[in-house]
Amino acid sequence: MKVLYIYPHPDDESFGPATVMYKQRREGHEVYLLTLTKGGATKQRHKFNYSVDQMGEVRYQEMKDVARVLDLTDMTVLDLPDSGLKEMNPIKIENVIKEHINEIKPDVIVSYNVDGISGFQDHLVAHAVVKRAFCELKEQGREYPKRLAMYALREVNDVGGDFKLKTSPDDEIDCEIKVDDVDKEKGLEALRCYKTYLPVIEKTNVMDRVGDPEYFEFFQEDYSPFTNDLFVDLK
Repeated sequence: MKVLYIYPHPDDESFGPATVMYKQRREGHEVYLLTLTKGGATKQRHKFNYSVDQMGEVRYQEMKDVARVLDLTDMTVLDLPDSGLKEMNPIKIENVIKEHINEIKPDVIVSYNVDGISGFQDHLVAHAVVKRAFCELKEQGREYPKRLAMYALREVNDVGGDFKLKTSPDDEIDCEIKVDDVDKEKGLEALRCYKTYLPVIEKTNVMDRVGDPEYFEFFQEDYSPFTNDLFVDLK
C-alpha cells in the first residue's frame, strides 16, 4: 500500500505519527511525506539570529535527517509561507496538494483532523485543503486516494505538557495502531533530529508519549470498535 502524509510544518510528523510511519515501512508499505512549509517563522529562530529563510533552510536539513531515520520512501518539502497559509488563496494550496497526490497515487492520505491537534491556524488550513482535495479527486472518479485518515489524540490520553492540545472522543476515532519498541526508538530519534527545536519539544510531554498507540479518524467512515489497520478493507 501507498500512504501519503501531508502536514504544514517540519516536526508535525514527529510530534504525530512518526512511529506509525516507521512501522508501515517495516511492513513493506510505501510511505511518503509532503510538508507545505519549511517552518522558518518559528520564534526559535531569534535564539540563533536567523532570518525566516535561514531558519527554514536549517529545518529543511533537519527534515532530511528525519526522512533517513524513518526510512521514508520519499519526502517533499515545499516553501509556502510558514504561519501565513491563512493568507493564501486556498485553491492554490489545494492545487499543489492534488498535483502531488496525482503523482504518487496513494491509497491513503493522512493529515490533521478538524481541530488540528493544537488549533494552530496553519494546521486548520491544512485540514481544510487536504479534505477538499480528497473530495474533488473522489468526485472526479479517481481510484486514488481511497481513504482520508486524520491524525487525532484520544480523550483519555494525558497529552500536551505545557501546551493545551485538542483531543477526540472515542466515537470519532476509527483506528488505533500500536507500535513496537523499535518503532518507539525511531520515533524518539526522529524528534531528536530537530536540534533547533529541542527547547520546545522539551516543554511538551511528547517524548514520554512516543510509543503509545496512535489514533486516526476516517473521513466519512465509521469503525466501531477501532480497527488496528490504516488500510483495512482497502486490500
